[in-house]
Amino acid sequence: MTTWSLRPATAADVEPVAELRAVVLRADLERLGRFDEHRVRQRLRDGFEPQHTSIIVVDGAFAGSVAMRPADDGRRLEHFYLAPARQGQGLGSAVLRTVLDQERDTVRLNVLQGSKARRLYERHGFTVEREDPIDVWMVRRSGASAR
Repeated sequence: MTTWSLRPATAADVEPVAELRAVVLRADLERLGRFDEHRVRQRLRDGFEPQHTSIIVVDGAFAGSVAMRPADDGRRLEHFYLAPARQGQGLGSAVLRTVLDQERDTVRLNVLQGSKARRLYERHGFTVEREDPIDVWMVRRSGASAR
């Protein structure tokens, strides 16, 4: 696997992350009949909090993002996006393992129905809490471990 690191996000990272979000989510959102060219980026811009976000850097270049936001009942894993060229190489698992190893709280997330990312989350101890036709809400209780 390639050399990677996490660095703290800054306000200047919002546009690269918004663009990556649009690229990564496009196929799933189109399949679900929910893709909107503007909305997919604007939702990221509206909720971007650099203080809770890390930028994934591979060989010195932007490769993705991951956010861990405080929540009333633990933490929320959000905005976990990897550039398509970096997917399927173990990087997602390595980043997720690193982020989760730092957590002692319950972690929640949501993923789109039919997304390949769901299998990644399940391998790291997340289970389905509830779902609807668009989203699957998952939880990893404190003390859970990867399979």
